[in-house]
Amino acid sequence: MKSAWEKYTETDEAKLNDLVEDYKTFLTSGKTERECNEEIIKRVEQKGFKNLDDFITRNEPIKAGDKIYVNNMNKAVALFIIGTNKITDGINILGAHIDSPRLDLKATPLYEDTSFAYLDTHYYGGIKKYQWVTLPLALHGIIVQKDGHKVTINIGEDANDPVFGITDLLPHLAQEQMKKEASKVIEGEDLDILIGSKPLVISEEDQEDKKDSKKDLVKENILQILKDKYQITEDDFISAEIEVVPAGAARDFGFDRSMVMAYGQDDRVCAFTSLEAFLNCQVSTKTISCILVDKEEIGSVGATGMESHFYKNAVSEICYLMGETYPTAVSRTFKNSRMLSSDVNAAYDPLYTSCMDKRSATYLGNGLVFCKYTGSRGKSGSNDANAEYLGILRKIMDDANVSFQVSELGKVDAGGGGTIAYILANENVEVIDCGVGVLNMHAPWEITSKADIYEAYKGYIAFLENA
Repeated sequence: MKSAWEKYTETDEAKLNDLVEDYKTFLTSGKTERECNEEIIKRVEQKGFKNLDDFITRNEPIKAGDKIYVNNMNKAVALFIIGTNKITDGINILGAHIDSPRLDLKATPLYEDTSFAYLDTHYYGGIKKYQWVTLPLALHGIIVQKDGHKVTINIGEDANDPVFGITDLLPHLAQEQMKKEASKVIEGEDLDILIGSKPLVISEEDQEDKKDSKKDLVKENILQILKDKYQITEDDFISAEIEVVPAGAARDFGFDRSMVMAYGQDDRVCAFTSLEAFLNCQVSTKTISCILVDKEEIGSVGATGMESHFYKNAVSEICYLMGETYPTAVSRTFKNSRMLSSDVNAAYDPLYTSCMDKRSATYLGNGLVFCKYTGSRGKSGSNDANAEYLGILRKIMDDANVSFQVSELGKVDAGGGGTIAYILANENVEVIDCGVGVLNMHAPWEITSKADIYEAYKGYIAFLENA
């Protein structure tokens, strides 16, 4: 199979580089699902999209050409461009997720131990816990105070910000630690973030009043800093969502600058390319849609995950405002729809061949990846796309000169994984998994090929315009 790089002209590479530079900006500014949500809505509003709630409030009919977005709790977004056909003729859908593995602060996270101040965490999604120690980490999120005031937290990204981290044991004393299984070298309860070591200085006149707090003076100093700089108290952590992520910007990787290294590329590489393809394709006769959701890394559960009814409800509202009010309008719409469930796949790594089947692997730089089925050990939990749909997609990609490959996620008994594909498949939508290969998947820093990013963007446009 040829590398996609081999077919590019200077013009192609210029377009590729423009896209990737924008992608790196998107990754650096959007390290949480809330930040991605905010950036996505900003981009679509600049393109003339209107909130579905405004149509509903005014009972305004929806017509061909309307550009609509749905903001679900500031963590998930659904986008629609209405085609000239009836919506019940089906929708061409791109779906990806904007959450990534990370550490979350617990509801009562701040404590002091032996003159160190820490933040207690609970990890989110599938991580190798030992990969998160000794890294510079940043804090992103919001704190909502009792009066409803929101405080935005983003500490550790600016060059003048402090960073935070999880400590590890030196090799000289780690003989017992090194005997543990990799899953237990660092325990989940030990993923606590070190945030300070300087005690609060108490003046002589205040010593008597503050003698009860002397035992936790480092913690008290941190609380004083939080009060002075952010006007927040310890109790405010109760109503907070603060995520701990690797500090630092997305960067070019390799002497040839052929790759991108960044946090959160699973699945923001597919979210970004889906969004940009959606915003830049020629509007087809069919309605097109892009779904960018939360909670995929923990099973797509909850109000902002794909398992919720927010997308189905949005389609129902649009059907109603387009005059399609009969009971089966939504089910008929889904029956006639097609979707690419855009999620990443594990790229072949020659240093770890035991888990990969070379004949069915994803190769970095070889283009967009179609994965007929995911799941694990006998396709458990899989959406298994049908041959007819694959035939249609092959023609679409070949006609658009999109480099693509077909693969599985590792050897049959090695493990596996899932995506959001099965959820809309349950609504009778024709779905296949389709995305970008990633090295270091679920690690704090993941690697993708710029060529694959570009081919995904091209492939998603071809799908939206021709499926």
